[in-house]
Amino acid sequence: MSESTAGLRRKIASSSDLQSVVRTMKALAASNIGQYEKSVLALGEYYRTVELGLGACLRRLGRESLREHEPRDAAVLGVVVFGSDQGLVGQFNEVVVEFAVETLAARTSSVRLWAVGERAHARLVDAGLSPEPPLLVPNSVQAVAPLVIQLLMQSEALHDEGHIDELHVFYNRPTAGAGYAPTTRRLLPLDHRWLRGLLEVPWPTDKIAEVLGDSQATLHALTHEFLFISLFRACAESLASENASRLAAMQRADKNIDELLEHLRESFHRLRQSGIDEELFDVVSGFEALSVHTNRDPANP
Repeated sequence: MSESTAGLRRKIASSSDLQSVVRTMKALAASNIGQYEKSVLALGEYYRTVELGLGACLRRLGRESLREHEPRDAAVLGVVVFGSDQGLVGQFNEVVVEFAVETLAARTSSVRLWAVGERAHARLVDAGLSPEPPLLVPNSVQAVAPLVIQLLMQSEALHDEGHIDELHVFYNRPTAGAGYAPTTRRLLPLDHRWLRGLLEVPWPTDKIAEVLGDSQATLHALTHEFLFISLFRACAESLASENASRLAAMQRADKNIDELLEHLRESFHRLRQSGIDEELFDVVSGFEALSVHTNRDPANP
């Protein structure tokens, strides 16, 4: 009996320690979600400024500068897939990788693939793809910009040299109810319907916007900023989704540990009470046997 109660004590202590870790991870995940969501909101005004600048450049260059992009089946695609380095995120990596694989399977194009996150990289390899060496997932908002700059330098150089024709990004985007859904976006070439729409956006002041210097150089610089914002937003939304998935997983784990602890404590108290009852029974039985022996008639031993 003593070994059984000791074993239950060890299990209760181990489960309590595990629950402390789970609750710490829950708090970190909830905190991280907030910082990444705020970073996405903070990009909104800058994104609006870049759109206005692009519209001003395009108005100066004229509509004839907007050449329609005709997709080619044999085009070489540059693809960025955002996943995670760490586990305990449910189906986070499986969802985005399966979505990317199914989407790319519909194209006969060659693919130049970058995976952000070791777990997403491993699943892409398992799917028969050959991504570049995995890139580390940023662990804070401050670490997002260096990653985005690295991706931009590689992808823009390949695009300018004609080694890739398009640039696509795949990531999980937060949805209502602390969920997420996989999504994709083509970043290069720029969407011409979107560009034509920018021509119609009025300037927010009475002053006429002017582009100083080379309009093509300014357009290239603004395009670079648009790509930076788009990749930053994709990364930040992926990180928010990752932490939302981890938070949900930790909530389930916390609930399961609560149920396990309740079961272990009930078993411990039941076993302990059983041991106490047995000891009391032994005491009572011994007392009764002693009383019978003491009260026995000396003439009738």
